[in-house]
Amino acid sequence: MPAYKAPLRDIRFVMNELLDYPAHYASLSNGKDADPETVDAILVECAKLCEEVLAPLNLSGDEEGARLVDGQVFTPKGFKEAYAAVVAGGWQGLSHPTEYGGQGLPMSLSVMKAEMMGSANWAFTMYPGLAIGAMNTIMQHGTEELKALFMPPLVDGRWSGTMCLTEPQCGTDLGQLKARAEPRGDGTYAITGTKMFISAGEHDLTDNIVHIVLARLPGAPPGTKGISLFIVPKYEVNPDGSLGARNKVGCSAIEHKMGIKASATCVIDFEGATAHMLAEPNKGLDAMFTFMNSARIGTALQGVAHAEQSFQGALPYARERRSMRAVSGKKEPEQVADAIIHHGDVRRMLLTQKAIAEGGRAFLYFAGQYADHMVNGVVERDMAKFRLWDDKLGFLTPILKGFLTEMGLEAANLGMQVYGGHGYIREHGMEQIARDARIGTLYEGTTGIQALDLLGRKTLLSTKGKAVRDFSANLLAFGKRHLGEAELRPFAWTLLKLAAEWNWLTARIMLIARKDRDIVSTAANDFLMYSGYVTLAYFWGLMAAKAHERLRDGGPETPDFYRAKLATAEFYFAHVLPRAAGHAASMLAPTKATMQLAPDHFAMT
Repeated sequence: MPAYKAPLRDIRFVMNELLDYPAHYASLSNGKDADPETVDAILVECAKLCEEVLAPLNLSGDEEGARLVDGQVFTPKGFKEAYAAVVAGGWQGLSHPTEYGGQGLPMSLSVMKAEMMGSANWAFTMYPGLAIGAMNTIMQHGTEELKALFMPPLVDGRWSGTMCLTEPQCGTDLGQLKARAEPRGDGTYAITGTKMFISAGEHDLTDNIVHIVLARLPGAPPGTKGISLFIVPKYEVNPDGSLGARNKVGCSAIEHKMGIKASATCVIDFEGATAHMLAEPNKGLDAMFTFMNSARIGTALQGVAHAEQSFQGALPYARERRSMRAVSGKKEPEQVADAIIHHGDVRRMLLTQKAIAEGGRAFLYFAGQYADHMVNGVVERDMAKFRLWDDKLGFLTPILKGFLTEMGLEAANLGMQVYGGHGYIREHGMEQIARDARIGTLYEGTTGIQALDLLGRKTLLSTKGKAVRDFSANLLAFGKRHLGEAELRPFAWTLLKLAAEWNWLTARIMLIARKDRDIVSTAANDFLMYSGYVTLAYFWGLMAAKAHERLRDGGPETPDFYRAKLATAEFYFAHVLPRAAGHAASMLAPTKATMQLAPDHFAMT
């Protein structure tokens, strides 16, 4: 099994050199305590937790899995002790308000924490991770009384949380939702219905589990306009915060999955369970997007985490495994064969993994700054500021979630490929990474759903292409800034062309859609992947520029680190970015090629 080592050198590079997080934190009203020394100490302690406590449980947790016995889920051996360590370290409340027991640090620090925890053990990380979304939703939409009741035990980790959307008859199409909420006349409601695919819906790690549930009120409008949002705790909560009777909430099954087997994915039955309303009646789906956007960014982390994990497993193997001679001649003549890292195709796979992991990290930490500004708007009660940054982050969210999980899955598969047949063998741990990574492209909205959200809702309908114009301005600025530097001119020129092409493709689809609405659906996946490759190119351009600056100015203690950055940027632009051209051509292809075949003619028997 790959031994996880937190990539602190790269994390510090992205935070301190590339994105200037010290200045960013200094500009935030809640960032005064996030000074460089404190932040670095947090990163170091988190790395220890991940390397020494969480990573050793990754393989054993997969082998044992979560177990359901008489309605109770038991997590694998060691998980309870690991969760206790997370609670003792105050990790759950890192970025939540001090008034509820949190540390009040900026939201982006939780992104770095979650990346390391997820890379070490994704299945474990899902248990505390789902609670973050529950806390964010309660913070934004709950009354002061509900916050006082539910936030302190969630923040300190004594309780955990879930998101309950999906039902047996509906997945993404929540307009078909049937769970119902009956008013009891005392301000509470009785929830009845069945939810499925509920991650961390039942377990033995916390005293209580707080379910955030979508349901319909009596007489509610049909479709998505008639959905409300509720808090439903596993155990009822007394006015003084103590636990009361067991609520009418039960786990009737857990799914037997391809991967993340240590994470309990549950069928949860509500049978007249006591519930508290969040947000306004029939406005639940809008409020739930607070949770979903948190979860989608968290899922985007999974792509980076599994790319990093698989790369860390593949690299030492490629250095040690010997097979044949390099085509350009012997590299290790004293050995019976050359290490496979000398073969060009193996290097292609390793560099692709490295480009995904490090480029994705820069992308996520950049988005983390957007999230900090958005949260700061809430803290300052400046809703105009909140909406500005929420819109900016909203455009990036489907690219983050859709693109990075697809690329993370590719990186995981490449790690298996580097091992050859050994990668298919369980004891090496590489096949587990691929199995665990597979879910990333599916939950919290499949890649296709993210693509429709990006092209339809975020690009065409709401902004008429303005979101693309706004973000591509970053590419234009980079190109203009570095076009005169010989070493960076290839990156600058490419990004200038991509900025123009991205806007042209958006406008072209908008024009075609006036006569052929199917283009929005047939082009969506290509548009998302194109947007992802272009966005990642921007961050690799930034990293190349920073590495060039550090080497040019002389004296870096680790010059090889910066040379590796430049080499990986060159690889990405030369060997990965060209994929975008194929997506550009495909998205403009006539819809007839996709839509003309009648449903009954797909299979001729």
